[in-house]
Formats: sequence, C-alpha cells, structure tokens
Amino acid sequence: MEIQAARRLWLVPPQRGLWVPPRLAHALRARGGVSLRTLYVAPDRAKRLLGDTPCGFAVPLLVRELILRMLDPCVAGDRDRNGRLAAVLVDELADLHPDGISLSMPSDPRLARVCASILAQPGEERRIDDFARQAGASVRTLGRLALHELGCPLSAWRQQARVLSAVPRLIAGEPVTRVAQSLGYETNGAFAAIFKRLIGVSPREYHKSC
Repeated sequence: MEIQAARRLWLVPPQRGLWVPPRLAHALRARGGVSLRTLYVAPDRAKRLLGDTPCGFAVPLLVRELILRMLDPCVAGDRDRNGRLAAVLVDELADLHPDGISLSMPSDPRLARVCASILAQPGEERRIDDFARQAGASVRTLGRLALHELGCPLSAWRQQARVLSAVPRLIAGEPVTRVAQSLGYETNGAFAAIFKRLIGVSPREYHKSC
C-alpha cells in the first residue's frame, strides 16, 4: 500500500504497519490485492503512548499474532480478555522503532509535478535542467524548493524514490540485478549501498525477510 499523510508518502509492504494519529487526514492507495488490519486506539491513550506524528514500522510476530487473536470471533466477544490483549498490544506498539520506508512530499505545485514524474518513472535518467523546465522554474528556484520542502537536494530525494520503488519489486521476487539496472544503477553494489543506508538491510536480506 501507499499512504500519504502529513506531507509524507509511506510505502507499507507485507509485515509493515503505519501509525496515523487521530483526526489526521490521510489517503491510501493499494498496489494490487491487499489484505490489511486496522486498529483504532482511544485518542487519550494514542497521543500519550504512540505520539502525534505518523510513523511506519516493521510488525514483529508478537504484534501480528496479538492483532489476529483479538479479531478471532471467539475472543472478540469476550470483553475482559480482549481488553487484556489490547493492553499488551498497545504497550508493544509504543515500543516499536520507526523505519525509513517513506518520502517527504512537496506542497508547491512546481516541485510536486517533478516529484510525481520521478515516482512514475524512477529509473529514468533526466538532468536537473529538464526537471526545471517541467516545473516552469529556474534550476536555482527548483533547488531552493527541494531543500525547503523535501529537506534535501532533489538528487537525494530521487535516490530515495528509487529505493522505495524497488521494495514492491523485491517483495514480488524480481532479481536484485534486474531491479538495480532498471533503476539506473551500474552495479549491484551501488544499489545495495544506498538501499541499506535507507532501509537498514541489503536488498537480498530484505527480500528474504518478506
């Protein structure tokens, strides 16, 4: 799934989750068939335990099994038991560490056009001059917008977008070499280095964990 909230785009592949604080506008797009579970946490407990900003995280086996057990018809009707399981689940959720599978998203329409085209074709090789013409802005203006709205140069954001676009392909079993080449990397090593820096594990390790 892709989820947008608070000017960020999260990729939520299998065994991953996303915390969205209460009353925060967000949008979801499924890439193909998706099976998901949604949990709702009371606002007073949500802010205290989980914070008021969205974050993505890997879902440990214990958390996954707690969620499935709470949804079991035999357990869902037992209010006391369900409450005990929910207390453990919320404690476990509060102890999770955010992952890096997300992108800052711009609000300026000029930069938004450029970012949308990068996400649509992450492996396409284009010069900053081409992006500036597409945005209807000078190279200097586009660079300034990227630093202000994305927090990094556009070239760095494009690298992040490429890594994110690789995740569903690796999950689907596509060979690492093919993914790396299609995204413009000359060697598997170069692709693996940026992937590990952003995701925390190598592409092959990530594929094995899915």
